[in-house]
Amino acid sequence: MTRYAVDCRKMPSDNSCSLRIEGTREEVLKAAAEHAVSSHGHQDGPELRQQLEGIVEEVPGSRL
Repeated sequence: MTRYAVDCRKMPSDNSCSLRIEGTREEVLKAAAEHAVSSHGHQDGPELRQQLEGIVEEVPGSRL
């Protein structure tokens, strides 16, 4: 199974968040959106999801 990640350091942030979320693509996008809303004050919606899609990356060496 391929793992994916979103790293908060790739998004502008007021609090220099260093959280990195890894899992399946769907898990990562869901958790990252929830984190962006609860910890960074973003509003969930198409724009946020598009930004997250732009920074989700495959974790090297995770393909079986």
